[in-house]
Amino acid sequence: MPMNAAAMDVPSSDREGFRREFVAFAIRAGVLRFGEFKTKAGRLSPYFFNAGLFSDGARLGELAGYYARAALASGIGFDVLFGPAYKGITLASATAVALAGLGHNVPFCFNRKEAKDHGEGGNIVGGPLAGRALIVDDVISEGASKREAIEIIRGAGATAAGVLIALDRQERGQGSLSAGQEVARDFGVPVTAIATLEDILATLRERPGERAKVERIEEYRSRYGVAPS
Repeated sequence: MPMNAAAMDVPSSDREGFRREFVAFAIRAGVLRFGEFKTKAGRLSPYFFNAGLFSDGARLGELAGYYARAALASGIGFDVLFGPAYKGITLASATAVALAGLGHNVPFCFNRKEAKDHGEGGNIVGGPLAGRALIVDDVISEGASKREAIEIIRGAGATAAGVLIALDRQERGQGSLSAGQEVARDFGVPVTAIATLEDILATLRERPGERAKVERIEEYRSRYGVAPS
């Protein structure tokens, strides 16, 4: 069933609610951690998000539910989910299952790193890569993998509808924009996330005894943050 903006209208109160729920889930699962961590850009960050730690059936199932709700809330119309190899394969597959559970049965597909030269051949596995494809992945760092995914989609004759990730750090990349904002600018596709850095801060502010974490994250954001898209 193709997904369109009308079918995916979700009240703003619910969007805010599930974002905060997701942050609490990530903390509880040990996926979102606080301390001092060196980022890929060489910055010392007071928090770290590792989506690879959603590594058992229960956690993956709960994560997929948040991806599905974020896809529905995004307003992005799509006909198929596309998972870039490798992490995106599991995420797109699980999200398709979660969407079906919510009454939205959409196909999913993913790419191989190397094209298969026997059997059906090619480098796309799953449903047909056609129409509007929503890219489902964990995070955006420098944006290279998302650019590659968009090129694969366009090379198949499909349209990149948007990019859905777990967490937007709302942090500058190489320039004044974040990696997500750069992808949106360069390819003309929306980039959306289950939750953002602001959702992390809002969650922590509601918890007693977390003032120090909030202050460290706010200081970090003042140095490296970008305005929301």
